[in-house]
Amino acid sequence: MLNEEELWKYVAVAELVFYAGTMDCGKSTLALQTDHNHASRGRSGVVFTRLDRAGTSVLSSRLGLEVPAVEVDSELNFRRYVVDRLSAGHRIDYLICDEAQFYTPDQIEQIAQLVDDLSIDAYAFGIMTDFRTKLFPGSARLVELADRVQYLQVEALCWCGQRALHNARTIAGHMTIDGDQVLVGDVNSTEEISYEVLCRRHYWAHLTAKTARSSHISTEPLPFGQREAGD
Repeated sequence: MLNEEELWKYVAVAELVFYAGTMDCGKSTLALQTDHNHASRGRSGVVFTRLDRAGTSVLSSRLGLEVPAVEVDSELNFRRYVVDRLSAGHRIDYLICDEAQFYTPDQIEQIAQLVDDLSIDAYAFGIMTDFRTKLFPGSARLVELADRVQYLQVEALCWCGQRALHNARTIAGHMTIDGDQVLVGDVNSTEEISYEVLCRRHYWAHLTAKTARSSHISTEPLPFGQREAGD
């Protein structure tokens, strides 16, 4: 018979994990896959999102997959929401928190408290920095509190073929560094205000695919060998 101290070694400890990347690197796809993997093993979870490209109360990916979600606004208290659900007889084993860069620091702390106090796993997915390369407040707090921060393996690519590190906001295809930190848009959007992922060199140069074409710079990715040699 194991005593309490020995038994504790076999109890899984809940985690707060932050999956970070640029736009267009598959964060929401991974969030959907994570939810599917846990649900298929009999675990019960809650999916949260904020300002998803597909609209309110839905978590969607660019591959066309989507699931219903709880829409997060600045007034949502994660701890109160989860405790109320548990008190009503619902079971919650894990949380999927997409677009976590838009959560407030207080909300990130509430999620961390649920992990520690109620042993509920929390998986957060979000962009690390905004269109001015500054950390989103929610992402910064996640970096400070998460048990693990994992950068997504699928690399978004700049128009030049190099790894994209930055999310550039564009107006009619031209990069801008003006405006509010949060302005919903998507990459490859037909809207006038959109986003484009760029490598650091072309971000500093404000050189988007459109401005490169207008400057008669080829936007065809170079062969890998030439890229490794530095163009």
